[in-house]
Amino acid sequence: MEHRTGKAIVSSAGGTAAAGSKTYKVSIPSLWIKKMGLNENKRNIELMFDGNCIYITAEKSITEFVSEKKTMGHNLKKLSFYNDKELCTVIYADFTDKTLKAENHTEDIVNTAFGNNTIPTWEDFVNFLEERCIPRERSGIREYLETIGVAEYNPLEIIQKTKGKMAEDRQWIEIEKI
Repeated sequence: MEHRTGKAIVSSAGGTAAAGSKTYKVSIPSLWIKKMGLNENKRNIELMFDGNCIYITAEKSITEFVSEKKTMGHNLKKLSFYNDKELCTVIYADFTDKTLKAENHTEDIVNTAFGNNTIPTWEDFVNFLEERCIPRERSGIREYLETIGVAEYNPLEIIQKTKGKMAEDRQWIEIEKI
């Protein structure tokens, strides 16, 4: 791994930012940008932050994401989220490195898996799964899990058994291993 030091460029934020707000920019060596497959025409990136380190990668299409994860032998699942018969969101979830890509197929934000959040995190995904399950604090949860054949409270396993159907709506989830 190549290592360099640099300085963050600090400037005052403009527009509607709060008084005293700052923005920070970092200059990245051209060679690194080229090796990432970026150029003047292809320059969209994804930024990830784990609380300590910032990771920068070239933005990947869903096809590129799936292909890369399959090549790496990761545990990849496709979740198709429906409202009645309408496909609303497709989620590709990598359970090995806890990353995902989501693609909405409807303009109706209320019927999408993550609302207007177009770049959901793994935490958003876990919350979405739990919202499509019986609450873990529900009285009689142990008996419910035994009835559907699930050993412990695991939202993915519950959804595989129940399709994430809830009494109050017509939404459901189909899960495929890729």
